[in-house]
Amino acid sequence: MQFVPDFHEQRVWLQPPLRVFFLNVPLDSVIERLTLRRTDPVTGERYHLIYKPPPTMEVQARLRQNPKDAEEQVKFKMDLFYRNSAELEEFYKQAITLNGDQDPYTVFEYIESGITHPLPQRVP
Repeated sequence: MQFVPDFHEQRVWLQPPLRVFFLNVPLDSVIERLTLRRTDPVTGERYHLIYKPPPTMEVQARLRQNPKDAEEQVKFKMDLFYRNSAELEEFYKQAITLNGDQDPYTVFEYIESGITHPLPQRVP
């Protein structure tokens, strides 16, 4: 952060530029990713019934789903997001959009690259 004094001797902190990323993920992928998450109440370990299944039937039997991950809740939240996404895109015109429906490491690498590279300077 950089300190810049103003005319009234107050301290004004300039925030570094923000970066906003929009991840495009189809609704069916969002539903699959969220509704199949489970937590083991004994160990606190998190599982996904497809991508990280529990190691034993005993563990699987005690898994619990967060009520927020129920399909109707996920669909409701996604509906809210879709209704507001146009406003978000308008507000964050410089946002970087990427396909979030791919390998997590690929998405991470893309976002990391977008964060570590300098932003273009505005022309006055």
